[in-house]
Formats: sequence, C-alpha cells, structure tokens
Amino acid sequence: MTVPPAISGSTRLAAVIGSPVRHSLSPALHNAAFAALGIDWRYVAFEVAPGAAGAALDAMRTLGIGGLSVTMPHKDDVAGAVDELDPAAAALHSVNTVVPIGEGRLRGHSTDGAGFVASLREAGVDPAGMRVGILGAGGAARSVVDALARAGADSIVVVNRSAERAVQTAALAGERGAPGDADAISGCDLVVNATSVGMGDDSLPIDPALLRWTHVVADLVYHPLETALLRAAREIGARTVDGLGMLVHQAVLQQELWHGTRPDPAVMRAAAMRELAARE
Repeated sequence: MTVPPAISGSTRLAAVIGSPVRHSLSPALHNAAFAALGIDWRYVAFEVAPGAAGAALDAMRTLGIGGLSVTMPHKDDVAGAVDELDPAAAALHSVNTVVPIGEGRLRGHSTDGAGFVASLREAGVDPAGMRVGILGAGGAARSVVDALARAGADSIVVVNRSAERAVQTAALAGERGAPGDADAISGCDLVVNATSVGMGDDSLPIDPALLRWTHVVADLVYHPLETALLRAAREIGARTVDGLGMLVHQAVLQQELWHGTRPDPAVMRAAAMRELAARE
C-alpha cells in the first residue's frame, strides 16, 4: 500500500458531510487515491445535523477546505446554498460535490449519474441507444435517469409504487422518459435497481421471472456486492454490473474536479473492498 505524505501545515482537506455519515466508505476510497497519487490531501467525515448544510458551506469557505462530498440529507439544501450549479445539479436540484472556484465562491456538481454511466462503460456497456428500465424514483433514480438521457439512451421507463413520483422522475429524460409497470422490464435492454431493496438481505425489487438473458442488469446496492437481483440475473446468463462501480466512479469524478488529476479507479475499488471486508 502506498504511504501518504506526512500531514503538515500545507496538507489540503476534503470531507464528506451527512447525517448519519460515520458508515461512509468515502474516506477509505479518497484517502487511498490521494496516497496513490502522492498528493498532500486528506479526507474525513463530518457529521452535520439536518438543516445545517449552509453553515457547513460557510466553514468550507472560511477554512479553505479543498472539496466536499455531500450525502443525505443535505443534497437539496446544498444545491440552494452554493453560488453556481453544473447542468446535472441544476436539473436535479441536488448536489453531491462542492468545489471552491475562487473568491469564496462555491460550485455544486452532481457526479452520481455520470459515475453510474462510467461504471457501465467500464463493464463494456454503452447505454447509447438502449431501452432502459429504472426501478425506483428517488434521488438515486433521478440522477441515473438524467445521466442516461445525457448519454443517449433510446428510452427510459420508470417503475415505482408511486405513479406521481414515477412521472416526475421520467420527465428528466424528456420525451424519451415515461412511467411504466413492472411488465415493461422484459422489453428493456438495461435494467437498473435504483431502490434500496436488497441492501443487507436477499429481497428482490422485481419478480426475477421478468429478467431475460439478453438483459444488462445493474444494481446500485453494493452491500452485499452480489445482490439477490444480480445473482438471479447471472444465473440466467444476463450481464451484471454491481453497485460499487457507481460509488467508485462518482468519487473519481469528484477528485478530478477538486485537484485536476484523475485517480485510478482500481485503487479506490480495492480500498472500498478492504473496508467492506473489515466490517463483515
């Protein structure tokens, strides 16, 4: 393992803010990348109470923090408190990355969806021209719908228990987006579980009989790494993409925004795997 530079008066700080946040894998990913790059940065987790995101951004400005990751429940509040938004963050009104841009100004980005698309491409899957089925209509689903539309998906159907939320999420894809029911999954090329179903157990977000061997099946859940959905897909011969790829690649994009250098995704994935194994 690469030994990072000693902490000094010139060490740059980055952090994740959230509540709760102590479970986050982000410190393991980012610190491994900083060490491998040989740059004098460190990354920590800050527990920030709901409603205090604005104060955290003030602290970022005052202390000269080099970058922030943002997780629940602060993504919407941060979107309303930064000085600028990138196109994805503006469309979603959600920020997961904050970058200082000089003179105390902060720019908010959303790298989650782009990180998901990067994880697909790393697995040899190009979403351009694909028919996509999204399970769920929450924040993760919204970021994925937005990114897949930008990446050229042919159509995106959103399957969710709340029809109203499905309509709102599908609208992010414009004319290519539509709400649908579970039966629509069979006609898709790419199926994405953007719900928390399957996290920590063997529950399934859909009937596995809807899956086909021709599908690419992706799950945003990464604990367990092979969810029951991915196992069912693998058993019928479908290609699968696990949720750790999105986590890693959104973090890669964050580092590029913070210091301009691309870290090795393999280094970050290995660090996340070690951390997950240590928690078993």
